[in-house]
Amino acid sequence: MSLSPQDALSVTPLHALHRELGARMVPFAGYDMPVQYPAGILAEHRQCRSAAALFDVSHMGQVRLVGADAAAALETLVPVDVLGLGAGKQRYAFFTNEQGGLLDDLMITRPPMDAHGDAVAAFGDLFLVVNAGCKAADIAHLQSNLGDNGQTRGHHRCQVIPMPERALLALQGPQAAMALARLNPGVNALTFMTGAVFTLAGATCFVTRSGYTGEDGFEISVPAEAAEALARALLSQPEVEPAGLGARDTLRLEAGLCLYGHDIDSQTSPVEAGLNWAMQKVRRPDGARAGGYPGADVLAQQWRDGATRKRVGLIGLERLPVREGAVLFNPEGQSIGRVTSGTVSPTLGHPIAMAWIDSRYAAVGSAVLAEVRGKRTPMHVSAMPFVPQRYFRG
Repeated sequence: MSLSPQDALSVTPLHALHRELGARMVPFAGYDMPVQYPAGILAEHRQCRSAAALFDVSHMGQVRLVGADAAAALETLVPVDVLGLGAGKQRYAFFTNEQGGLLDDLMITRPPMDAHGDAVAAFGDLFLVVNAGCKAADIAHLQSNLGDNGQTRGHHRCQVIPMPERALLALQGPQAAMALARLNPGVNALTFMTGAVFTLAGATCFVTRSGYTGEDGFEISVPAEAAEALARALLSQPEVEPAGLGARDTLRLEAGLCLYGHDIDSQTSPVEAGLNWAMQKVRRPDGARAGGYPGADVLAQQWRDGATRKRVGLIGLERLPVREGAVLFNPEGQSIGRVTSGTVSPTLGHPIAMAWIDSRYAAVGSAVLAEVRGKRTPMHVSAMPFVPQRYFRG
């Protein structure tokens, strides 16, 4: 008897809880995931903006790198400053290919030291979170290039250890800290893009103050067997309701955050994508540790000469939603780009979108037309984020 596509999907440790809570499940990145709960995407979106929402992001990949050379090794694959990342600090990064394209984006955290001055053993010298759809390729990329048995780039090696035994929860919203602090008040010491180990609902967790919604919040790495108890403890807090992939997508788009495989991919470079800010001065073409990663020469040329296309935000002037794939035109009717993500913003009440566009039309305020079902609807280029980010910086 052959498996149906539904049967072949992986499940997270919270799968039974999602069913219990009445979630509508959909296939996503090889997993059976909740897209929404009975309250609906709009209510879940507003819950996150006004109070706190709990997301299951256990489909993401968690990896630890172990070894004294872990930071130097990782710098051979990413154009960001890993050596300068302090203990307890987190940084956004991306893998590049030889053409300067983006293989994936990821989060890197250097776990804080324990009482003996060593990195917390359970989370390695570096702790990575990579995208669900790319995690198998990312782990293979890391192991083949950095691992003890791989064809290492340069002279730096480290152990690359996937962590499928852990789940990942995201508690997001302006009241997330209030709710999580009832389980351990120590989390209040974290600020945006920092992380540490805490005991939550009896489990040893690695908690970072970060997320994908533009709100204050936390991502919590928890042992898989303890994930449901922690989720129930969080959902029992009066500020917290569950939220699914639908709200996660509208929230991240309002926050101007890229979705890999849609807004960025292996054919787009970080310079084109406007991610230059994530390449610290020391790793830029004129920096002290410039180059040494795949595609460095291509990115150096783009940095110097500018890119011919750019990732931009768009705001619709009519109520017609503009979705991924819509072709963009200039006022003279010439094709100039394509929408990569789009929705009607629950917060703003009008269409917003992210798009790739010819650099000549990328200035904020530029008028464009998006073709939707044969009709061309007016939009203009907007700065991002569309909704102000409210990260807690202390």
